Amino acid sequence: MITEAIKQVGIRTEKRVVEVAWFDDLCGGDTAYLGTVDASRRSNFANCSNIITTADRLGFKNILLPTSYVVGQEVLPFASAMAPLVKNINMLAAIRTGEIHPPMLARHLATLDHILEGRLTVNIINSDLPGLKEDPTMRYKRCEEVIQILKQAWTQDRIEHQGEVYQFSMASDPVKPYQQNGGPLLYFGGISPGSKDVCAKYCDVFLMWPEPEESIYATMQEMSERAASYGRTMDFGMRLHVIVRETEEEAKAYAKQLMSQFDLDTAEKLKHRTQDSKSAGVLRQDEFRKQADEDDYVEPMLWTGIGRARSGCGAAIVGNPEQIIEKMNRYMDMGVRAFILSGYPLKEECEYFGKLVLPHLDTAKLSVVQGRTPAEIPETPLTFGKLKA
Repeated sequence: MITEAIKQVGIRTEKRVVEVAWFDDLCGGDTAYLGTVDASRRSNFANCSNIITTADRLGFKNILLPTSYVVGQEVLPFASAMAPLVKNINMLAAIRTGEIHPPMLARHLATLDHILEGRLTVNIINSDLPGLKEDPTMRYKRCEEVIQILKQAWTQDRIEHQGEVYQFSMASDPVKPYQQNGGPLLYFGGISPGSKDVCAKYCDVFLMWPEPEESIYATMQEMSERAASYGRTMDFGMRLHVIVRETEEEAKAYAKQLMSQFDLDTAEKLKHRTQDSKSAGVLRQDEFRKQADEDDYVEPMLWTGIGRARSGCGAAIVGNPEQIIEKMNRYMDMGVRAFILSGYPLKEECEYFGKLVLPHLDTAKLSVVQGRTPAEIPETPLTFGKLKA
């Protein structure tokens, strides 16, 4: 019945091709109720492996493996252990620059790329190193140099780098990846000027968190201009939560259920345990939530209640399958080419999305179409925030 309804409203994504990814719980935030600690969904190997194998079985094209210095699973060992256990899904491994000696980081990632037979993508993270409060200018410089070294290691015969942070002159034979057309794609997110500049210079996909449509569009225009100033183009991705049910009423009721055991003190502790809880991006999510209505909706279908209990991405699109697809299509029409989705609890919501929405999207992996022309950002602004009743 749902499939027929989607066909009738004419929103099947026949000309909108997109990479749809899910999110794994390596950082220990999986829960059935926001603002609570859910002991039944610990970030252990069994739970995390169950999430990624579920996403692989359902046909998601990629999965984000986040990094943070909290109780949970560490990215590279987990990814290496899971590589033989999944069949088709890419892994988007989050790497905080500066934690691993750059030539060895290149070797770690190249080895993982071989184990995955080219199904590796990399999410560059530029936050403070665990236990340190660092100068942002130094972090941006270090991040930039690490990316330069990775690119040299993967594409050149030697690493020849003489920077402010790192100096190397060495052979790159031991660090050649499986992907010989430039190495794994680099995804990057961050709204500070320094972060935006690093991404515009070096990365392939700029990741955004959910905001009102006008704000997203303005960010995409700015980043396209920044990249063009360096003679580059880039793709755009969105990291957001999703709640989908057969009816809009059921979806909104579930959003309320998620908050039904909310404890402010616990939520604050959970939110501020990570390195990015005071980042410009998280503070901006908090500011947008102040514009929301009494039910935490900042625009139709965009629910910001999740940001009360977690750091990072703080909002979810909420609705029935037709509404979710229509909202995703609007983002795609702006130029978004990748989505990294999640919902609570992670495995159960993966099943809902995989059943109700994913079969009606035309999906592809960005990593296997390198050399593509990134999606164009429309010059004429869209009519923002307007969805069918």
